[in-house]
Amino acid sequence: MYVIVEIQGQQFKAEKDKFLYVHYLGDEAKEGSAVEFDRVLLVDADGAVTVGAPTVAGAKVVCEVKQQLVKGDKVIVFKKKRRKDYRRKNGHRQCFTQVVIKEIVA
Repeated sequence: MYVIVEIQGQQFKAEKDKFLYVHYLGDEAKEGSAVEFDRVLLVDADGAVTVGAPTVAGAKVVCEVKQQLVKGDKVIVFKKKRRKDYRRKNGHRQCFTQVVIKEIVA
């Protein structure tokens, strides 16, 4: 059984006991706490597919926060204009929250 769930504008395929790296959920999601996501777009229960319009009524995903703050890989932003003595180098690391899927209610 798996579901497609929307978390902060992104869609994820969620299965029981799988890890997800979602955008940083903020300070309200402490490590070990439970988080529920109710924007379930699709449910596949052993071949029986239910597609929501836009969401499946009564379906939700219960997750446990494993790590509150996980930083992603560094992305280098480099801008240059040739022969103009213009160079700018900037780095960025995206913040994520690691969650594990505990239960799928559908």
